[in-house]
Amino acid sequence: MNAVMVTAGYHFTAMRQIDLVEVMALECMAYPFPWSQANFADALENNNIGICMRDSRGVLLGYCVLMPAVDEMQLLNLCISPALQGQGMGQTLLKAAVQSTRTAKLNRLLLEVRASNQRALRLYQQFGFTVIGRRKEYYLAQHGAREDALVMKLTLSMEGTHA
Repeated sequence: MNAVMVTAGYHFTAMRQIDLVEVMALECMAYPFPWSQANFADALENNNIGICMRDSRGVLLGYCVLMPAVDEMQLLNLCISPALQGQGMGQTLLKAAVQSTRTAKLNRLLLEVRASNQRALRLYQQFGFTVIGRRKEYYLAQHGAREDALVMKLTLSMEGTHA
């Protein structure tokens, strides 16, 4: 994602190394087990796609990281500021991820999500993702426990917003 996309008062830019201080602040507010700054840096250095969603003042509202694979895209991380969740911004950012998938000429988007993350599951299901598998004890959880991840897939048509 090289060009800036503008949608309804939000704009999207490619995530750069210079954005990682802001990204990390948001990541740590949003998740009990956040990615490290090294995770984000490695993702960018390995030609993954990072998208920052900002308001008209340039304030970071959310971001996502996508990894193109041979014949599909994987959504590795998607985050909206906790103070702004539930306002449709997740769907807006997910649409940008779908557009990036199409731009890469891929027609399948995969992700893993915590089995307990009901808000994210609702977003993904409303968007058309379906559960295709489960990864046992994939995520760290409280007190050293592990939590399952649900593997979800969205098959894209070559026209329209999604599936």
